[in-house]
Amino acid sequence: MNRRRHEIENRVSSFAIFSLVLALAIGAVGGVLRVYYRNCQIKAMRDIDVVEQRIEKHQLDIRTIQMRQDQILNLFAMRKTLEDLGTNLRPIPPGVSEKVRPSEPNAVASSNTNL
Repeated sequence: MNRRRHEIENRVSSFAIFSLVLALAIGAVGGVLRVYYRNCQIKAMRDIDVVEQRIEKHQLDIRTIQMRQDQILNLFAMRKTLEDLGTNLRPIPPGVSEKVRPSEPNAVASSNTNL
């Protein structure tokens, strides 16, 4: 009688084993999915950083180009450059030039499809 009682207490049901295996499988799949999604987030953050660096580089290039443009279009620098080149160009007095405004278009453009 003691022998049967001892066997019953040590016996683990198949449902408990199945539940443990299922819980381990769900935990493993959850861990793998968490790592996968975290790696995707890290990759997206790196891509965003690369794009932000490119934007900053382009903004710096734009500022550099604007600075060079301002230096080139500087009136005094142009005059100095023209003098250094020994050109015949001279400044035009303010009263000599006149402003010409474009005329209003009277005719409507049309296309001729019969060729």
